[in-house]
Amino acid sequence: MSSGHPTGLPGVDAMTPNALVLTGRITRADVPALCAELEALLSGPSAVAVVDCDVGGVVRPDLALVEVVARLGLVARRAGGVELRLRNVPAELRALLDLVGLTDVVRNIRPAPE
Repeated sequence: MSSGHPTGLPGVDAMTPNALVLTGRITRADVPALCAELEALLSGPSAVAVVDCDVGGVVRPDLALVEVVARLGLVARRAGGVELRLRNVPAELRALLDLVGLTDVVRNIRPAPE
């Protein structure tokens, strides 16, 4: 028995193609470039209501990543109330967001699969 090949790209949500993927070690020096990348994504030809930010590939979530998330959330809100959704959030990052009170800034947080 054989099965057909799946359609589309693996790991890409066709319903929300606007995605920002963060991987590796994130530092404060990365903040301006990531904000610029999100601004470029939001200034595209079509109106965007939601942007998914996948943080599952980040190494050692820390306060630098929390700052990035806060700044990205601010960029999204300034772009006309765009919602920033976090995907694949490690437990460490979720705990830090809770600790500094940013779970209200980024309301839609999807935990990483266990």
